Amino acid sequence: MNGDEAVGSKCSHRCTAANDVEAVAASLVDLCTVSNVQAALPANGTLLGLNLLPGTVTASPVYNASTAAGGMKKRQAPSSSSSSTTYSYCNVTVSYVETGRSTPIPIKLAFPEPSNFNSRWYLAGGGGYSLSTAATGGLAYGAASGATSAGYDAFDYSLDEVVLYGNGSLNWDAIRAFSYKALGDLTTIGKTVTPSFYGISNSTDSKLYTYFEGCSDGGRQAMSQVQRWGEMYDGVVAGAPAFRQAQQQVNHIYPATVEHVTGYIPPPCALDKIVNATIEACDPLDGRTDGVISRTDLCQLNFNLSSLIGTPFYCAATTSSSLGFGIGKRQAGNSQSQTSTTPAQNGTITSQDVMVAQTVYDGLHSSDGKRAYLSWQIGSSLSDADSTYDNTTASWAINIPATGGVYTTKFVEMLDLDNLETIDGVDYDKLIEWMNIGFFRYDDTLQTTVPDLTPFQSTGGKLLHYHGESDPSVPAASSVHYIQAVRSIMYPNITDDTAAYSALSDWYQLYLVPGAAHCSANSLQPDGPYPQDNMATIIDWVEKDIKPSALNATVSSGADAKEVQQLCQWPKRPLWVGNSSSFDCVDDKESIESWTYTFDAFKVPVY
Repeated sequence: MNGDEAVGSKCSHRCTAANDVEAVAASLVDLCTVSNVQAALPANGTLLGLNLLPGTVTASPVYNASTAAGGMKKRQAPSSSSSSTTYSYCNVTVSYVETGRSTPIPIKLAFPEPSNFNSRWYLAGGGGYSLSTAATGGLAYGAASGATSAGYDAFDYSLDEVVLYGNGSLNWDAIRAFSYKALGDLTTIGKTVTPSFYGISNSTDSKLYTYFEGCSDGGRQAMSQVQRWGEMYDGVVAGAPAFRQAQQQVNHIYPATVEHVTGYIPPPCALDKIVNATIEACDPLDGRTDGVISRTDLCQLNFNLSSLIGTPFYCAATTSSSLGFGIGKRQAGNSQSQTSTTPAQNGTITSQDVMVAQTVYDGLHSSDGKRAYLSWQIGSSLSDADSTYDNTTASWAINIPATGGVYTTKFVEMLDLDNLETIDGVDYDKLIEWMNIGFFRYDDTLQTTVPDLTPFQSTGGKLLHYHGESDPSVPAASSVHYIQAVRSIMYPNITDDTAAYSALSDWYQLYLVPGAAHCSANSLQPDGPYPQDNMATIIDWVEKDIKPSALNATVSSGADAKEVQQLCQWPKRPLWVGNSSSFDCVDDKESIESWTYTFDAFKVPVY
């Protein structure tokens, strides 16, 4: 029996109408059988390049299980979900092979019980160098969902663990699969199997809505689907995308290189004081004193770090972690974090401390002054510059974040090392050389910066893109640079920016989250808001044509706890009125210019 026959046969017995996507009459136990799943698989040749293997199918009902709300955190699930919410679903495994290959690729699928199915397919992004391993992310949204082994056992291994066959030899199949193909194949399969599983058609009148959601590399994965498989998705939520990896990952080594090149290593407490004092000084510039820099651009334009010279600092002895790509401060313990113990520190901020901080915030330039990349917004944590204390020499030593070190050793130098052992001999031009190698080597895979999104836009896709403005890992300006690239490529004949972004906002919107860190609220600016219902917003946009003009974000602590703020849609910027709870979203030409970069250290455009 082929896939089309399976749909017709089941629908005639179980559906309220042949093309009705409403609740299917059958129960979970009726549908969750090996034979039903096998019948739902498309016949070989139906999906170009992919052949499903019916003999590998397993299926078992799961009742009242607690699951995460997608690959995202619970706070981003619809408000009706909670930690006590349970779901019943059909747990399915099946394998497929790519045409011309013989190695099976196992995938997991989770189908909600029929009464909870809302005719949706949902995928969640992973983080770091990992794809999401949970297939249950869609249950909170009444969506079928899945996870894939990607052909390199992504259930148990991250890309950095398999990227090399050996020194000097790259695993291109794994790189391509991780970059975009494995998730695109999974959605191709899911969109075909899901309607057949429930015994309904996926016609024009009975649409299966398809969503993707992710943050950090999960955000990059979301963008990979928009760029490579755009015609398959109706709604995508991309948070702090870690795209442009050649520049992004090497950039993690930049602060350590600043310390190496200048010959000065600041005590971490001095850098912490610079950050906290900057937050305090720049907080009122947005019109409201609330412990949050809502306008880092105004801080950059109007605040001089040198004014902090002589400010005293003190930090008690502590154990800390150096973090980077893929994790926020409260998620320390990731395999790429590095733990160190520091003694008590006290002193005053020096001109050398300020020099290091300012150089980091200014971003990487070549020895002849050409810009190679943007940096973190002023007031963001300088954790990548944190040094470690050497008890043997009783002095501070340069710390090389493993996030940048893993990428540089394995993906650039192609050596099976987990970090750079030293940056002796490394200067700014060497960092640019490493960026350039990765730029060209992974242009069609890990860079994920295709600016022409016509297939996604022309088929009605909606893209919700957000980024913490004080992100200390993936700079917020990297998201601004991308939407600027999309604007210039897709609307080149609209010379007026206001008109161009108005047209763009019909299907693609960017929101900067004041004070937020990397995919999370910020412990340094805890009174800042953070989006909590992004999926509800994208679902309303896609399914009800309710186009957002702002993005809801809720304050979780402090005097303004539970206050819901409406985030401004780029390129408008917030400006509070009279230190009140009222603000305007304003146009500010000088502000926009401070977010705009040209990377003239490279000979080709960097989108």
